[in-house]
Amino acid sequence: MIARRFFISGRVQGVGFRYFAIAQASELDITGWVRNLPDGRVEVYAEGEKERIEEFYHRLSKGPPAAIVVSVEVKEETPKGSYQSFMVKY
Repeated sequence: MIARRFFISGRVQGVGFRYFAIAQASELDITGWVRNLPDGRVEVYAEGEKERIEEFYHRLSKGPPAAIVVSVEVKEETPKGSYQSFMVKY
């Protein structure tokens, strides 16, 4: 089990990015959360198996059809193991 925090930049708010992230996380059995940031980025915290987190990263790097992802900053985190699902965090 690993954990990563992603900061996605570009046209990523108002294009369904959070719900895209939820769908992808659910498909990959990843737990954590996603939220919009005041600076226009989207932040994602994800926990799961290494291969699944890597695939999640690739999917986030593309985003939903209406998004234009310019960059994805990745930070390693220590898994908390306290999330049962993947959700929108407000």
